[in-house]
Amino acid sequence: MPFLRFKGIDKDKVKAMSPIVVEQFARIAEVSEEKVKIELLVVEQITNSPSSLEILMFEREQEKHDAIAATMNAILEEHGYGQVHIFFVLLSPTLYYKEGVPLKRGHVELVR
Repeated sequence: MPFLRFKGIDKDKVKAMSPIVVEQFARIAEVSEEKVKIELLVVEQITNSPSSLEILMFEREQEKHDAIAATMNAILEEHGYGQVHIFFVLLSPTLYYKEGVPLKRGHVELVR
């Protein structure tokens, strides 16, 4: 965790970009490189949709999200992919489970 999911980008290009993507993402997000997961989404497009980079991660300061997006965009452009849509899917540690247990307990009490 975090997960970087590429769509509409050649598998060989994703593999070629992966080392620099992992290195730069980890540096900006301040996570170890081992935690950064790269995935390639293979989808069947029904209507025209753009190439994209979907980033699933826990929320950071806006400046970090901005820096991640700018850096990923630059890497994609260097590899021949301009106009890639980059978006974040923000995860919550209270709703992220490992072995059925949330990473963090919420402060909300259930009302019966």
